[in-house]
Amino acid sequence: MKTFRSAANTESQQYGLDTFKVGDSWRLFRIMSEFVDGFDSLAAVNRPVVSIFGSARTGEADPHYQLAVEVSRRLAEAGYAIMTGGGPGIMEAGNRGAAEVGAPSIGLNINLPFEQEGNKYVNLPLEFKYFFVRKVMLIKYAMAFIAMPGGFGTLDELFEAITLIQTRRIKPFPILLVGRSYWSGLVEWMRTTQLAAGNIKEDDLLIFQIMDTADEIVHYIRRTVII
Repeated sequence: MKTFRSAANTESQQYGLDTFKVGDSWRLFRIMSEFVDGFDSLAAVNRPVVSIFGSARTGEADPHYQLAVEVSRRLAEAGYAIMTGGGPGIMEAGNRGAAEVGAPSIGLNINLPFEQEGNKYVNLPLEFKYFFVRKVMLIKYAMAFIAMPGGFGTLDELFEAITLIQTRRIKPFPILLVGRSYWSGLVEWMRTTQLAAGNIKEDDLLIFQIMDTADEIVHYIRRTVII
């Protein structure tokens, strides 16, 4: 038993896992504090918020990074605040475009045992330990989602929003998938497999749009999210 506990503790430290023990009801206070800090900070933002998602591993020279900077800059100039996961890659690009024109640049950083560090372009930072609290903030305060190419985290955030809209748990808002060549295979699978099997409806595929250019994205957001 002693060896088992030692191994479990080592694994928890290595992977940043929560270990639930007697008395862990106190953990609820940490969760509540993250909700309170998030609600108080984001409720004070006096502009419509657009969230930009994408890979933390996208480099500055990547065309998608440059596109995210341009989109966020133009949206910020038009009066929107920009919110990201606060980390590197596409998240940095989104915050960068907003910060360069002095607009609110929100970063909801998640504490991870690897990879994620806050980027220098965030001027309204929030730190989270719990993914589910962070996702509540990302969805509650965003008026639109822009999903750039990304990995599992991007898919998690994307499908969370799609599911909530599909099940009518939240009011619909624009969800844009940026990069036709990146997303078209996934969307085709939805159509030929999920839709064909009756697991989704045709209307579900209208919850999101696919776009490629900054002009398309900015025009659509400005037309659908009125300031």
